[in-house]
Amino acid sequence: MGLHHLHQHHQAADGLANLFTKANHDLSVVQYRLEKEFQQIYPDSANPMKLVSRIKKIRDDISTLQEQCREILMAKQDVIDKARTVLVGNRNMLQKMQASMGIPLVSDLDDHAFAQFKKITEEWTTQVQSKIGDDGQEDADSNDVNKLLFSAVVHTNH
Repeated sequence: MGLHHLHQHHQAADGLANLFTKANHDLSVVQYRLEKEFQQIYPDSANPMKLVSRIKKIRDDISTLQEQCREILMAKQDVIDKARTVLVGNRNMLQKMQASMGIPLVSDLDDHAFAQFKKITEEWTTQVQSKIGDDGQEDADSNDVNKLLFSAVVHTNH
C-alpha cells in the first residue's frame, strides 16, 4: 500500500467524520428550532416534543415497574413455598406427637387457620397455573402484564 493510497484513505475517513459532525450539528439545530416553534404554538400540555419525551419516560418507568413486579411475585412465590414447607412440616410433626400422646387430632376442616392458609396457597397456585398454557407459553392475551409476570415466576422457579 503506497503513501498516496494511505493519504487518500485518511482523507476519506476525515471527510466521513466531518460529514457526521455536520449532520449531528444540523439535527441539533433542527431540534432546537422545533422546540422553540412548538413552545410558541402549543400549550405545555400539548407540546409534541414534550409529549414524545414523556412517552419515552413512561416506557422506561413501565419497564422498571415490570421488573420490580417480577421480583415481588418471585419473592411471594418463594415465601409461599417456604411457608408451605415449614408450616405443613411442623403441623405434621405436631400431629404425630399428639397421636403418640393419645391427644385427639384436629381435622383440617376444624383448624380454621390451617384451612385459610391452604385456601390462600391453593388460590395462588391456581392463579399462576391459569396464566400459562400447558407448554409454558402465555395464552392468547399475552399483552396482559400480569400474565407475563406470572409466567416469568413459573419459568424462573423451574
